Formats: sequence, C-alpha cells, structure tokens
Amino acid sequence: MLGALLLLVTACGGGAAGKEAGNGGDTGAKAADTSASQAVVTVAPKDGADDVATSGALKVSASQGRLSTVKVADPKGGEVAGRIAADGRSWVPDRHLAAATKYTVHAVAEDAKGRESAKDTTFTTLVPQNTFIGQYTPEDGSTVGVGMPVSIHFTRGITAPEDVEKAITVTAEPAVRIEPHWFGNDRLDFRPEEYWAAGTKVTVRLDLDGVEGRPGVYGKQAKTVKFTIGRSQVSTVDAGSHRMKVVRDGKQIKDIPISAGAPSTTTYNGRMVISEKLKVTRMNGDTVGFGGEYDIKDVPHAMRLSTSGTFIHGNYWGSSGIFGSANTSHGCVGLRDVRGAWDGTTPAAWFFDNSLIGDVVVVKNSRDKVIQPDNGLNGWNMDWSEWTA
Repeated sequence: MLGALLLLVTACGGGAAGKEAGNGGDTGAKAADTSASQAVVTVAPKDGADDVATSGALKVSASQGRLSTVKVADPKGGEVAGRIAADGRSWVPDRHLAAATKYTVHAVAEDAKGRESAKDTTFTTLVPQNTFIGQYTPEDGSTVGVGMPVSIHFTRGITAPEDVEKAITVTAEPAVRIEPHWFGNDRLDFRPEEYWAAGTKVTVRLDLDGVEGRPGVYGKQAKTVKFTIGRSQVSTVDAGSHRMKVVRDGKQIKDIPISAGAPSTTTYNGRMVISEKLKVTRMNGDTVGFGGEYDIKDVPHAMRLSTSGTFIHGNYWGSSGIFGSANTSHGCVGLRDVRGAWDGTTPAAWFFDNSLIGDVVVVKNSRDKVIQPDNGLNGWNMDWSEWTA
C-alpha cells in the first residue's frame, strides 16, 4: 500500500509540472523550424579528386537556395579570391589555382526559409610535367633610372598571352597607369606613358604558378619584386656635334665630347636604356657581325644600350683629338678613357660612376635609323598608342 501511495503522489506531481510547462509555452515564442534545408550545394571537382586542372575546373553552385559563404583555401590558409553571382546560384574563382596544391572548400547555402545547408570537400591540382618561368629585369631591391621598364623573358614561348598577362601585376607609388606590351611570344614589358617620376616605388607580382602558358606547359613561379626609381638622368648624344649633354633632375650637369659611329658604321638614333654596366669587358667584332675588324680585350667603363651590341664606353686606343670632332666607332658611343679604367677623372669614368642601370641615353642626328624597340630595353621608341594597341 505504501508503495502504491508513493507511486500515486509521484505521478500526480509529474502531471502538475507538465501542465504548468504547457501553460507557460502557450504565451511564449513558437519553436524554431528544425526541418532540413531545401538548399543543395554542389562542388566541382568531386571530393577527393586528384590531377585537377588549375583553370576552369573549380565551380560551386546552389539549387533551391542561394550561396551565402564560399571559402577555398590552400594548406597555408591562403584563400582563393572569387565572387558569388548576383543570383546567388554560383561561385567561381577570380584567377587560376596553383599547381600541385591541395585545396579545401567550405560552402554554405540558404533556402527560402533561411535554413542553411553546407558542404566541405577537398581536391588536389595537377602536377605539371612541363613548366616555364619569367626571367625579370630589374632585380629585386635595386634602384634604377627613370627609363627602366619591367621586362620579363619567358623560358618557353607563350600561346596563351592573356592568361599569362593577367597573372602579372605591376603597380607604382605614387600611382601611374602602367601598360604591358608583348614582343614576340616570349617577352612581356611594362611601362608608363612617360618616364617614371624620380622616387617612384614599383612592385611586380608574378603569380605564374599554375598558369597554362601553352598546352601542357605551366608556370611554376610565385614571386614579388620591388625596385625604386632613383634621380632622373637623361643624356643626349648629338652625333652631328660630337657632344653629349647630361641632364639630371631637369638641369644640365655635364657636356662631354664623344665619338659616335663612323659614316659606314653609324650609331642608331633613338632613346636607349642602359641595361648593363661593365667596368672592363672584351669586345670582339665576330660577335656582332664585323668579323675580325676588332678584338679589344679590355674595353673600360662599358654600358650596354642594345642587345645587338651598342654600348657607350671608354676609348683609350683613339687619339684624344677625335672626341668632340670626329665619329670613328663601329656604332658605339666612345668617351675618352685610359687603359685599365684606373683613372677616375676621365670623362668615361665620370659618366660610368654617375649612371644607373635604367638611365636613358638619347642619340640624335646620326645617319642611321631609329633603333627597334625590342633591341634592348628600348620600348620608349614606340608611341603610347602603339604600345597599348
């Protein structure tokens, strides 16, 4: 009987508590909708896929709902930029993916009632069998002249120039419009419309890893290069008067007698950029089509102006009387110097010591044509309209 009574009290107490709870619920909020979301998230490629293409393969979509979140990241946490379409139905990356990289995908969609559906997957991009890189000028951390373009030579000929071009960005501080121009299928240069302003800081980002530059050939380079534009220096060689005027930051600082190309071997006209400095170097006529006409093993204070062999350099073998009065060279611009480049007071030594790679040397009044823009770093000989066409 005692056990039955306890059971009865317990049962009554439980029923009373339940009734109170029910009464309290009548005046509160309705319970949340815990039914499954109708939204369906689809990720391509499939979960766990290998050998995935670096472009065009990654797509995230939603049916019966709208995407609210899409995150794609590499193993280091670097996120892949992309955007959800205006209708919320799809997402694609802004750029190519890196090769030989495992990516994780986290995507969330909401249905019409705000209920969420999520999907998490992984995939790995292909390992390329054939690759290319871009060999760039100028060097990272360098200070260069106002005429220095960004010039990139690719180790393989490019047949998808738009994809490669899109993977390279060149920016400047202070900001200036910078445009690219292709020379053939293996060289891409960037420059502003006019020479860089002195003090400009330039940043080059090469995001070539995973870019298919030609069928089956992928970039393998991800690098940031920074350089600074130094003071402004433009030197003008007048082959007719046999003199060179050096202008720095808008003021002439030197007037140097020179000897340009002889009548039968004239110097190119046009704007040329110093691309290399060599205190002493050998110059052999065989390498530039002049046979055995000369072979000088110790040319002092040489600075390259063209790929084809145009230099501005010291000359110790010519008589001092030719400088400022006669053109005698095989196409170079010569300045008085001494053998061994030991005398820092000569005109050639002064010009060498006061020049930067990237400085501009303009040649005028020579009986020759204007140098081709791809012969050295000499794209300044193209009009802006032609450069950007």
